[in-house]
Amino acid sequence: MSVNVDSRVVGPGSDEFVEDAWDLKERIRSDEGVLKQRRDFFTDAYRRSTVHCYVEDGRLIGFAAVRRDGYILFLAVSPEYRGEGIGKRLIARVAGDHRSVTCHARTTNENALRFYEHLGFEIKRRIDNYYEDGGDAYYLKLGPDTGLADRLSDLMRR
Repeated sequence: MSVNVDSRVVGPGSDEFVEDAWDLKERIRSDEGVLKQRRDFFTDAYRRSTVHCYVEDGRLIGFAAVRRDGYILFLAVSPEYRGEGIGKRLIARVAGDHRSVTCHARTTNENALRFYEHLGFEIKRRIDNYYEDGGDAYYLKLGPDTGLADRLSDLMRR
């Protein structure tokens, strides 16, 4: 990861990076057909969340918007920064703040499912017609014995 990458936390009620987060999410949606949301839903959920961000030279390159209960509403990493550990670090930050970490992922989003499963998330159930467009989702939970807590400090040092 570049030395110019900073991690930041945007607290609930803030609009900091909301436009950048929307733009990143929309670029991923356009390129990969995932992360489909209505803008008003996205901005409202973003403002209600704690958002962990990675920024390089003032540009948002990854973020995780998380509810108080540890549920990840949105997780996005700019495609040109994937494979550099940013997604893992975002999950580690969330896991460091919450006893339980959960999320949903589209059943057809193989990249997301591989990513979450690699980190120790377990599929708890399938939910048919979860998304507005009728898409199905898996409900995922970070398993208690994943060792992520042990790896957390390791990930944060890098």
